[in-house]
Amino acid sequence: MTDIQTMADPVRQAIMAERADLAELLAGLDAASWDAPSLCRGWRVREVVAHLTLPYRMSGGRFLVEMLRAAGNFNRMANHTARQDAAMYSAEDLLKSLWDNIDHPWKPPGGGYAGALSHDVIHGLDISVALGLGRKVPEDRLRIVLDAVDANSIKSFHAKLRGIELRADDLDWSYGSGALVTGPAQDLLLVLCGRKLPVGELHGSKATRFIRVL
Repeated sequence: MTDIQTMADPVRQAIMAERADLAELLAGLDAASWDAPSLCRGWRVREVVAHLTLPYRMSGGRFLVEMLRAAGNFNRMANHTARQDAAMYSAEDLLKSLWDNIDHPWKPPGGGYAGALSHDVIHGLDISVALGLGRKVPEDRLRIVLDAVDANSIKSFHAKLRGIELRADDLDWSYGSGALVTGPAQDLLLVLCGRKLPVGELHGSKATRFIRVL
């Protein structure tokens, strides 16, 4: 049950709304879409959802075991557990896990609730953009995520942005300096996260650097 403190926190409310929207989107997918590629390299939609819902079922003991297995490499651990859980759980199980944890208080270490919202928004876009669903993240949620972006988070995604200015054409937002690449703010967020986007989403002389080659 959602507590009073949760309802008084606009970021917690945004997390709940984002998870509910994503759950509704996933509920409308057919089996082929669950097995379609996402924007996360090497992950299908089901691996992304397995990763999104992992914090709701991962015990401290399993986390330690998986980190030891991955020799302390968090990205390697995340990749292994996403693939493992995607094979273990059905699409229905993964969707139920999301629905059952709409108000779960998980936060990434050091990221706070803004980090939790970023996690949900970015991976939701990994799904909706890859499937061409045309979903728009509400502006209030998107601004929280964009405001949380910093040099450390961009470095962790290995985004190659030297000499590039990203400028949104639907929000008053930009990042960096150099050759101009424009597009919707949510697509530029994905660029910050090192994703390659479908053709037609970005514009500018250097935009092809961030376009997915099929």
